[in-house]
Amino acid sequence: MAPRVLVSDALSETAVQIFRDRGVEVDFQPKLGKDKEKLAEIIGNYDGLAIRSATKATEKLIAAATNLKVIGRAGIGVDNVDIPAASKRGIIVMNTPFGNSITTAEHAIALMFAVARQLPAADASTQAGKWEKSKFMGVEITGKTLGVIGAGNIGSIVCSRAIGLRMRVVAYDPFLSKERAEEMGVTKVELDELLAQADFITLHVPMTDKTRGILNKEALAKTKKGVRIINCARGGLVDEAALAEAIKSGHVAGAGFDVFEVEPATESPLFGLENVVCTPHLGASTTEAQENVALQVAEQMSDYLVKGAVSNAINMPSITAEEAPILKPFIRLADVLGSFAGQVTESPIKEIEILYDGSTAGMNTRALTSALLAGLIRNQVADVNMVSAPIMVKEKGIVLSEVKRDKTGVYDGYIKLTITTDKQTRSVAGTVFSDGKPRFIQIKGINMDADVGTNMVYIANTDVPGMIGFMGTTLGAAGVNIANFQLGRDKNGGDAIALLYVDEPLQQDVLDKLTANEAIRQAKTLVFNVD
Repeated sequence: MAPRVLVSDALSETAVQIFRDRGVEVDFQPKLGKDKEKLAEIIGNYDGLAIRSATKATEKLIAAATNLKVIGRAGIGVDNVDIPAASKRGIIVMNTPFGNSITTAEHAIALMFAVARQLPAADASTQAGKWEKSKFMGVEITGKTLGVIGAGNIGSIVCSRAIGLRMRVVAYDPFLSKERAEEMGVTKVELDELLAQADFITLHVPMTDKTRGILNKEALAKTKKGVRIINCARGGLVDEAALAEAIKSGHVAGAGFDVFEVEPATESPLFGLENVVCTPHLGASTTEAQENVALQVAEQMSDYLVKGAVSNAINMPSITAEEAPILKPFIRLADVLGSFAGQVTESPIKEIEILYDGSTAGMNTRALTSALLAGLIRNQVADVNMVSAPIMVKEKGIVLSEVKRDKTGVYDGYIKLTITTDKQTRSVAGTVFSDGKPRFIQIKGINMDADVGTNMVYIANTDVPGMIGFMGTTLGAAGVNIANFQLGRDKNGGDAIALLYVDEPLQQDVLDKLTANEAIRQAKTLVFNVD
């Protein structure tokens, strides 16, 4: 059955056709996003929801979305999606951070020119029949220093355009490496250095607890006299009241704002000030950008629903379409290892360590870890998945660590999971052979080579004579057929493990008969999804 997607906001017909062309059934209702009740009534029928800004994916709506797997936001902002609620329900939230990068960068440059040459005021004056040539004395862009706060997707484009305008560019971004700065042709500086040097400052960072008010009263006081400030990123990055006072005092020469602390912005301390240019959040408002993000979200959602590829997800590691088929058997392996540990562990888990050895260390380990954690928790929470599992582990206060290392054994690559509880430390390792099927290669430090079956009886015992006969006799008397079995031990008379392949999970009374043998410490049927 083909996956179904609901488009509840205005996307182009070309974007809608992308869904159809890729085997996705699409229901195009572009005005539905404003009807909360009707949307909540039908959302349970869909695997995907494609939106812009009109649809509000609230906690209430997400609770009604019983089959929803992915929400795609055509645009960069996801303020209208309750991401924690979606994550807990295992719903991937995607955005399109690159579709409007050029448009937003160009708007920042346009505002910089408008503020530098007082273009809106000069236009209004001229069209009013005045000829105030001497009143509108601007400044040149060439040779000036542009301070870019945030040199990511949009910021880097602004840097490139500014260099083309023969500006000197300094950038503040904690994640910008020296090598990348040199490649871009900009000078990496600390924030205070940028404030002291820049003739123009433009902001291109997301709104976080660390960036909120990054240009507050104290920061503005450190700026160069006559600076002009541009904000096309997020309202609240700049203290509007403090900036207004700095403009009135003459310390700041002007500002260009496309975003505001409260939107829609019907009032602001910046409104009415000379040489302040304001626009109504037009950063992404070009025909090309709106079409680009619509096409991109349709492609991303289709790739996920049809191929399992994850792109630009807010709450899930990305898996490219190219790596999805390569990663798929290892995601299954990770799930199996986690599921094994989750089913045989009865005490609360305190620590989790995941070792990626050899070829697995070079894979998308974030995705593998998410799959492993999902398998681990599934014994306790049935509907957990790769999206919600990492959140649950964090909420439980479990310490999680990853280790990557070069090949150390006979296998090209393997994954080893070690969990620690108050009572014990338990480990299990596995790999994938050329047939693409997961295999156990070590349990509790005991080497073995075992396929993963749908129903397996795990028995941990002391290595004593007669155990194989006892297991066979006990299960035979209960009418249980053993399809295959694998054995392993650490030493003669030491710890031993048996993995028995059976057709159906064992009843508890049969397990009780097995554990009645004083040499058997644990006997449990393990159920795996190996399809």
